[in-house]
Amino acid sequence: MEDHRIKDVVVLGGGTAGWMTAAYLGKALGQHARITVLEAPSIPKIGVGEATVPNLHKTFFDFLGLSEEEWMRECNASFKMGIKFINWRTDGTGQADARPHGGGTDHYYHLFGILPNHENLPLSHYWAAKKLSGQTDEAFDYACYREPAIIDQKLSPRHSDGTKWTNYAWHFDAHLVADFLRRFATQKQGVVHVEDEMVDALIDQRGHITALKTKAGRTIEGDLFIDCSGFRSLLINKVMREPFLDMSDHLLNDSAVATAVPHDDETNGVEPYTSSIAMSSGWTWKIPMLGRFGTGYVYSSRFADADTATAEFCRMWGLDPETQPLNHVKFRVGRNRRAWVKNCVSIGLSSCFLEPLESTGIYFITAALYQLGKHFPDKRFDPVLADSFNREIEIMFDDSRDFLQAHFTLAPRTDTPFWRACKELELADDIKHKIAAYRAGLAINMPITDEVNYYANFEAEFRNFWTNSSYYCVFAGLDVLPSHPLPAMTYRPDAFEGAEAVFAEIKRSRAELVAKLPSTYEYLRNLHGR
Repeated sequence: MEDHRIKDVVVLGGGTAGWMTAAYLGKALGQHARITVLEAPSIPKIGVGEATVPNLHKTFFDFLGLSEEEWMRECNASFKMGIKFINWRTDGTGQADARPHGGGTDHYYHLFGILPNHENLPLSHYWAAKKLSGQTDEAFDYACYREPAIIDQKLSPRHSDGTKWTNYAWHFDAHLVADFLRRFATQKQGVVHVEDEMVDALIDQRGHITALKTKAGRTIEGDLFIDCSGFRSLLINKVMREPFLDMSDHLLNDSAVATAVPHDDETNGVEPYTSSIAMSSGWTWKIPMLGRFGTGYVYSSRFADADTATAEFCRMWGLDPETQPLNHVKFRVGRNRRAWVKNCVSIGLSSCFLEPLESTGIYFITAALYQLGKHFPDKRFDPVLADSFNREIEIMFDDSRDFLQAHFTLAPRTDTPFWRACKELELADDIKHKIAAYRAGLAINMPITDEVNYYANFEAEFRNFWTNSSYYCVFAGLDVLPSHPLPAMTYRPDAFEGAEAVFAEIKRSRAELVAKLPSTYEYLRNLHGR
């Protein structure tokens, strides 16, 4: 019987995407295929700090058999319990501290905790009914979750003994992650690492890639080629000539200026969240790690040139633009029409990109790897497998694109040309429907109330990653409320009494945790042995 199995997989490009791909396939394929990573050492890597989403560990590191403690120590990793959106509702230039707004300050959290449920309805429904009737002034995130008040005090998502009390993601140094996975893949899995630069690709009569030619004269043959060459997209766009679908009609930002800033953790603590700070022509991320934080201003070149953006960015952090090392990045927004063409699969920046407002970069890589493992071909390359893979990537990307666009469209800011222009962009029909459902009082996606099952169910995560909780955190955080409570609730007045007990239990549990939890700095210092 003829053996149709793939024998040689060639990954073009290192970095986070390339080495995540090599390590994942090294585990998935075992000793049945040889994996070669062709990495050009002269090509700079993008990133000064990376934020992730909670599925990373179960879908990737658990799959590799790596403990959280092991890989966190190798990558200067810290914890992330959510994203803090700062100044998205109030006018002004970049300011790291939240400005006054509505009797408090202008910030809200997009949290990773699962929204509690009462009598088969998300707690958000009860909060909205109370808010609309004037029975509460408490913000949605603080009323419905334990995490915000704990995050405010920079406490840890783990108890001192390591017990986990909430769902969380991570911050880490992307360069350290790539180096760690390179060592793991080459030393533990037998992945071949070739440091050289591709100069050409050989194509057969079917239009399949058969080999890559390198600057040093090598010919690297393969059955399956994975394009992890970043924004250059050397294989999928240039060799396979697959069109890239520009999405700048949905999202305006196309540039960034980034750096790393030293931080006094002992004095100021370590924030267990990513910050997203609204600026005059975009927003700035802040990703805390031990000893420093990574930060960058994501902006639209239509509304700010590099010098203007750099000045606003450096002014906010008190940096000297003449002496501070700055990384300027120009990026494309969108996805390939097809992520998999013939025997070439694009993963990472070569496949698709959205500005990192909701930390989608690593999410897109892990989702693509999971789907590739599920659809992995043999040498016959049945097109049904590629078509199904491409459909999954398209759904994942477009759903995330629409969610990000809603942040800008629904933000009440109109104080600069950038923020006004965001209101003029057309939303896709799917997100229009979700906003209409929210305003009508419905759950936008099926409410999920079991963290253990949700974050262990890969299909649920990748097909329906943005939960009802995600939409409520962002929409309510931007002062967008349902037009009225869900009409069905008016026939169940007795349910409100039970819901009050749920709200009270959140406050009780929160107070108990505040009294017992170590600070994030203290926990990380012990974890990293510092």
